[in-house]
Amino acid sequence: MFFLDTDVLSRIHGGNERIAFRIKQEGAQNVAATVVTAIEVLRGRREFLLKASDGKELMRAQELLALSEGLLRKTRRIVPVDTRAAEEFDRLSGIKSLKKIGRADLLIASMALANGAILVTRNSKHFKLVPGLRIENWID
Repeated sequence: MFFLDTDVLSRIHGGNERIAFRIKQEGAQNVAATVVTAIEVLRGRREFLLKASDGKELMRAQELLALSEGLLRKTRRIVPVDTRAAEEFDRLSGIKSLKKIGRADLLIASMALANGAILVTRNSKHFKLVPGLRIENWID
């Protein structure tokens, strides 16, 4: 199982062919996003809409929001937080070296570990600090 991080999901929404090919190669049924990733994507799109400086930017923000909502609906699986992920989160939160990782990234890592998933991300700087977390970069 592969979990797509927010940076990867955003690039899919932007039409990244390399990631689309890799999803097809791995099998769409083996690729998922976490509820945290979905929240981050939608929050970013909504913030862009709310901060639009003019009508043109406002319309572009609305298009991107609609596109992201549609693509998230098409995502075969949005994985929720469960008991195992909550336990992993508590365990990881106690590791001093992980304090510099943001809360959302720590949640995503916890969910990947709890589900035995490989996290697909470009953000290896933070995620490589998480013990036992397997990561891959499908962008570069």
